[in-house]
Amino acid sequence: MKLEFEYGHGTMEANLPDNTDVFIPGVTVKDPDFIEDIHTATKESILNPIGMDPISKLVKKGSKVVIVFPDRVKGGTQETAHRKVSIPIILDECYKAGVEKKDIKLICSNGLHRKNKKHEIREILGDEVFFEFWRSGQIANHDSEDWDNLVDLGYTEAHDRVIMNKDVYESDLTVLIGHTQGNPYGGYSGGYKHCSTGLTHWKSIAGHHVPHVMHRNDFVPVNGKSLMRRKFDEIGQHMEKCMNKKFFICDAVLDTKSRQIAVFSGYGKEMQPESWKEADKRTYVPWAEKKYDVMVFGMPQFFHYGNGMGTNPIFMLQAISAQIIRHKRVLSDNCVVICASTCNGYFHDEEFPAYREVYNMFQKDFNNQLPDLEKYGEYLSHNEEYIKKYRFAYGYHPYHAFSMISCGHIAEKNTAAIYIVGAHEPGYARGMGMKTRASFEEALEDAKKYVGDKPNILALPMTFKLSSAHLMMKDEVYTG
Repeated sequence: MKLEFEYGHGTMEANLPDNTDVFIPGVTVKDPDFIEDIHTATKESILNPIGMDPISKLVKKGSKVVIVFPDRVKGGTQETAHRKVSIPIILDECYKAGVEKKDIKLICSNGLHRKNKKHEIREILGDEVFFEFWRSGQIANHDSEDWDNLVDLGYTEAHDRVIMNKDVYESDLTVLIGHTQGNPYGGYSGGYKHCSTGLTHWKSIAGHHVPHVMHRNDFVPVNGKSLMRRKFDEIGQHMEKCMNKKFFICDAVLDTKSRQIAVFSGYGKEMQPESWKEADKRTYVPWAEKKYDVMVFGMPQFFHYGNGMGTNPIFMLQAISAQIIRHKRVLSDNCVVICASTCNGYFHDEEFPAYREVYNMFQKDFNNQLPDLEKYGEYLSHNEEYIKKYRFAYGYHPYHAFSMISCGHIAEKNTAAIYIVGAHEPGYARGMGMKTRASFEEALEDAKKYVGDKPNILALPMTFKLSSAHLMMKDEVYTG
């Protein structure tokens, strides 16, 4: 069986055994139908929120309104994308209630991700909304190091630090535009995950994107009951308690191509479980009839977090771990991963400025496992040069690398071996504990010493081009 896998700026061919099983999201198992008249459905949701009053009763003339939207990492940019559909409806409801344009601000919830550039925000929001608010300075990226626009809300009952965006804290109404889309970190994006990661500070992120949370047994396979997810909810609800008001959340359940399957609006504590029920139908797929010994896929140079994710060795291992988190239910305990990457030494230092230093740290000074690097998180997060690049040069925050390191270790914990095939500079992969071979065929032959001569093979040829599902055994029922 010949298959093409994502690789750099193109694809790499693999000749796999004929009994290899192939899964392509939305194709192998069809997604639920997406909504054709999405404008009507979104408006209906916004006008009839779950667990709270509609916008018309929450604001009036003089009210300060903040609309928070996710960055370019998620959600799609097509004309019917959730952000482009929902925000004009919300603005219209605010105007009808007497809110003046000058009292509205739009904030990109980039968290520790790099700030989105002007053209990216325009692409996300669409021309009409963008030009209405950009020229007057009413669109901004969240800046987690701008202490003039942060407020410290102390700690949750679980003793997680909560530092949040001041504009959001001081608003009369904050609307969170989110996506209920499968995510290895806590099950789904959107809901309270949106505010607890996108509008906070690295010290808040350090409460959950860390080894003692991510390396627990409740984290793998992905589910909605992990400690990480509970922390997201606790942080978001702590914000609401301190603000003395609820977030108005408008989340769309998305399919493989980021089209809306359903839209839910209202109070997160009541709305979030309802959106998950609908999203479960698309995301958790009972399909596999056997456990797989080998999982095969490839990665492009540019995906998800940005250009260089498929060549930066820390991101490479994180991306592999994410697939294990998603699909652990159908993988054998001693499974092997074979993944194509050009692995050419391109860290993209401008966009990910701290990553090369973190990688080099791992190569010395008795750092034998990735969790050993956690002790350097605070040190690098105070590096003024990296902070300046995050604030003013569209670089990722230095702490982001440590959240990726925590995830990367999951691959080591749950596999017998990880192979990178097609690496231009294979030493970078080996420096992260991965094995290297020139081709899929060579890697599969070597993997037989771990999985035997006739392994069950799962091929995922569209892993990063399409939104992933979470695979389960055919007779399994998801209750998370």
